[in-house]
Amino acid sequence: MTADLKIRVGHLDLPTPILTASGCAGSGKELAVFTDVARIGAVITKSVTLEPRAGNPAPRMAETPSGLLSSVGLQGPGLDGFLQRDLPWLLSRGARAFVSIAGHTTRDYGEVASRLSDSAGVTALEVNLGCPDAAAAGRPFALDPGAAAAVVAAVRGSARYDIPVFAKLSPEVTDIVSVARACVSAGADGLSMINTMPGMTIDPVTFRPVLAGLSGGLSGPAIRPIAVRCVWSVREALPDVPIIGCGGVRTGRDALELLLAGASMVAVGTVLFHDPSACSRIARELEEELTARGVDRVADIVGRAHQPAVYAAERHTWA
Repeated sequence: MTADLKIRVGHLDLPTPILTASGCAGSGKELAVFTDVARIGAVITKSVTLEPRAGNPAPRMAETPSGLLSSVGLQGPGLDGFLQRDLPWLLSRGARAFVSIAGHTTRDYGEVASRLSDSAGVTALEVNLGCPDAAAAGRPFALDPGAAAAVVAAVRGSARYDIPVFAKLSPEVTDIVSVARACVSAGADGLSMINTMPGMTIDPVTFRPVLAGLSGGLSGPAIRPIAVRCVWSVREALPDVPIIGCGGVRTGRDALELLLAGASMVAVGTVLFHDPSACSRIARELEEELTARGVDRVADIVGRAHQPAVYAAERHTWA
């Protein structure tokens, strides 16, 4: 008998806890040739802004030995384009749409959330707090508990009551728990972590930074231990708050690690660039990992690493 991957978070029922990470699958169309998007737990879209954005100049992506540096700059069609083309396509394929939203002012976030709430089919909102705050000299909202809370409050106050709001947190802080607490107090229904880490790479031939924007966000395997630590810490402090774990997930075992640390769902990102069907593969591998350990339901292992270890003498294993 295989393990049951179905997960219930609040009033959301998902067929699997494996999601796409924002920015790595567009709005789902890019994956449709390789996998059935309706079978993915949910598609977290690329961040949607109020107005269309061309993004940063190229080059804006660079491979590193253990991940990917990116400085795309929130390129996208804007809210109108998303509502006219991307969201209808996702819904036509039976996918669950977790819409990532971004802005440079709290008012931007609130307006995007309000207009998305007027559209049928939005399953949840993910608030990208990694955007620069225009009122704070471009310092990302995610780095200040008060600024992050203000954005979450604006989104929660503008979004329809039945649409869950997840705040996406940055690891670039000394105390991620304080930011998490502020977001939950401001009305976040859940948390998503982690966003990318800042990094840079320099070309030894040209002697210049590889990215046109100089620095970018590091994603991929290099940041997975950081993600595990952040999820663990926040779960320990806020055990009843649902968490989407994200950062360097390539296999079902990687996903299992984040679930054990306290994530209820796991978002898959950078690996999609070279394996567009990774969500389906990782879900299968997770099912195999659970079955091999005698776990009947994925929900049973969420946060399990926080429980005291009990030695099962009859199996000579730690449970």
